[in-house]
Amino acid sequence: MAKILCVGIATLDIVNEVASYPSEDDEIRILAQDQRRGGNAANTSVVLSQLGHQCYWAGTLVNEIDCQIILDDFDHYQINYEYCQFLAQGKVPTSYIILNQKTGSRTISHYRDLPEYSFDEFKKINLELFDWLHFEGRNIEQTLKMMTYAKQHYPKLVISLELEKPRENIEHLIEPADIIIFSKHYAQTLGFNSAQDFCHNMGRMYSNKIIFCAWGSSGAAALVSQKYYWQDAIPVEAIDTLAAGDVFNAGIIDQKIKQQTIKQCLTNACRLAAQKCTHKGIV
Repeated sequence: MAKILCVGIATLDIVNEVASYPSEDDEIRILAQDQRRGGNAANTSVVLSQLGHQCYWAGTLVNEIDCQIILDDFDHYQINYEYCQFLAQGKVPTSYIILNQKTGSRTISHYRDLPEYSFDEFKKINLELFDWLHFEGRNIEQTLKMMTYAKQHYPKLVISLELEKPRENIEHLIEPADIIIFSKHYAQTLGFNSAQDFCHNMGRMYSNKIIFCAWGSSGAAALVSQKYYWQDAIPVEAIDTLAAGDVFNAGIIDQKIKQQTIKQCLTNACRLAAQKCTHKGIV
C-alpha cells in the first residue's frame, strides 16, 4: 500500500441517459438520470483506494448543498480530503453529461465558477507523508509551481501527470514530471494519428520520461528509453465510458507502485478500463 496525493478537481456529475445522441434542435426523452461525484483526479483517487492504496485528494470545493454528494462519496471510499480548500461562496463544479445507451459514449458540458487550487495551499501539505504525487493537467501556472516545488524539495517523490486536454502552455508541466499519461485527444490535437508516432515524438523531446498514451477503444501505448510498447484494448460491450481514462490512469499508477513491467502496466490498466466500461460508475 502506498500513500498517494492526487491534485485536481472534484465535480458533481449529472448524468442523463438517452437512447441515442440527439441532433441539434431535437427534443428527446431522458431514460434515466443519476448524480455522481466526478473529476479526473478525484476519480483516479477513488480507484486507487479500491486497489488498496491510502489516497488523499487536494482541490477546491465550496460550502453549499451539492458539495455534500462529493464529500459523502469521498467518505464512502475512504479518500482523505483534509487538504481541500473550502470556499465560502460559489458553486461546486458541475458537469452535465449525455450518456448514449447505444454506444456508451459520453458528451460533457462543464460549468465552473470556483478558483483553482493554489500553490499557497499546496505548500501547507507535508509531502514527506507521501510515496506518490499525481497531478491533473490544468491550472497551469499554479500546478507548475506545485510540481517544481515538490521536485526540488522532495526529489525522491514520484510525480505522475495526466495530460488529457490541450491547454495553453500545458507542455510546461512535463519537465518536473516523472511519468506522463497522455490521452488520444491530446495527441490528435497535436496532429498525430497513431499512438506510436506520438510516443516516439514525445520520447525524442523528453527522453528521460516514462510516457504512456491511452488510445481509446484501440488500446494503449508506452515509450521508455526509446522502446515502444503496445497493448490492444479488451473488447467489451460498452455501457458507460465515462471516466474510463481516469481508471486507466489509476491502473498505471498502481502497477508502477508495485514495480511491474511496462507491459504489465499497460495490460492491467487496459483491463481495468475495459471492466469499467461494462457498468455504470467507476467501481
